[in-house]
Amino acid sequence: MSSESFPKLIPAFTIQIPIQPPAPVGTLSTSSTLFHVPFVPESGFLRSEPNYPISVSASIVHGADYIKVDPSGAHARLEVQSTLRTAGGYIRYNYTGTVDLNSPAGKVLRGEADAATTPFGFLFARPTFETGVAGLKELENKVYVASGRFVLEDGKPVIVEYKISEVVA
Repeated sequence: MSSESFPKLIPAFTIQIPIQPPAPVGTLSTSSTLFHVPFVPESGFLRSEPNYPISVSASIVHGADYIKVDPSGAHARLEVQSTLRTAGGYIRYNYTGTVDLNSPAGKVLRGEADAATTPFGFLFARPTFETGVAGLKELENKVYVASGRFVLEDGKPVIVEYKISEVVA
């Protein structure tokens, strides 16, 4: 089979999501494997890449990530639900994904003192969109994938940044 049969990726969006520190779900006296990570309300954005045919400029209204650590402790599963606002209305933005906890991204999630901005390649996601905005309905019919990183700056919330691509034949 030739490589022409494999899907291709088209750069579509950049999203930056400021997050609050992870909190265990359950009592603090137990060793939780489920964490709630709220987004910083009314901050962050989703923007189309310059040549992408669906033009989006949206702000993040609210959202949260539920992170479930695998029993091995090597990976975590992500489940995000959020709402974005455009000039024309709202977009429901969700994704599922994975994080390699043995990578620099694990240091960020654990709040380790030597954590720093990470390279792309340790967080991956499958975003979906839902909206009633007429000019953006096509987002619901596309398949997207994302590669992410954490951006750390002194005195600011941690930012999760994803580069999102559309999957095409």
